[in-house]
Amino acid sequence: MPICEIDPWRKQYFERVVCPADVFIPTEDSDAWLWNPDYRWVYDKLAVACRQGLDAAPHGIAPSAYPVFSKPIYNLKGMGVGSRTLRSSQDYEAAYQPGHMWMPLLEGDHISSDVALVDGVPRWWRHARGISSGDGTFDYWEIGALSEPGVEDWAGDWCRQHLSGYSGMANLETIGGRIIEVHLRFADQWPDLYGEGWVDALVELYRNGQWNFADRERRTGFSVVLFMPHGGRYRHPPQALLRRVECMPAISSVQITFHEEIAPDRHAMPPGGFRVAIINCWDRDAGNEARSLLRQHFAS
Repeated sequence: MPICEIDPWRKQYFERVVCPADVFIPTEDSDAWLWNPDYRWVYDKLAVACRQGLDAAPHGIAPSAYPVFSKPIYNLKGMGVGSRTLRSSQDYEAAYQPGHMWMPLLEGDHISSDVALVDGVPRWWRHARGISSGDGTFDYWEIGALSEPGVEDWAGDWCRQHLSGYSGMANLETIGGRIIEVHLRFADQWPDLYGEGWVDALVELYRNGQWNFADRERRTGFSVVLFMPHGGRYRHPPQALLRRVECMPAISSVQITFHEEIAPDRHAMPPGGFRVAIINCWDRDAGNEARSLLRQHFAS
């Protein structure tokens, strides 16, 4: 499967799609880094901030004002590992760590945007708004059907300027319209919510450098996330429970998002919880009901 997906819970989205053996499509930042040497600088979050004119610096240069947001300059594992808000010089001194940076504490919607780029020019956008539940965790993501001009104008110009020559998918995380992270891949958490034929268009983009996706019937979807407390050794739900959840009305797919045989502390997880499941759905109430059923299993 040349769509290179290492998470077994997400292979369900790609295993039935024909992809030529000589076409490699990354879903992991580690692969995207290796396969795009001319553009791997985008994983330098300090460079991304500075190329937008934001006040930012590595630890070792103290902020002139607070609050600021601190995080690793590089973090290919994601999940908000090592990130925190610094509200005072005392916070900064306590959090000081080589390889970390600070930048403005941005305000506004946290949006994850997938964009199909042809020679750095956006050809298709889709935006997901994250609803935070604290400490790096999200209650759910809303994958909207509408455009986001505040993102598309600023980030689109940024892509044209800085990603000229690149054809492929990019995922841009923004807060208040400003870019906080760039990934040379798409968000593989919810491709089933993009519509029929989207993965085929993805293959064509990487095969021929063209984007052809009609996208006539887009509708709002939701990706509802289940976090459990850190410290537990969780077990996968029985297949009967998974089938029950998958067959509920308005449920598109279910992901159990951890390796049962690997120790919990070897998973990259945010401070606020251990992610055990994701439910993609067309109705958030249905997603919440499915999450409650799964929570009962993990709590027991």
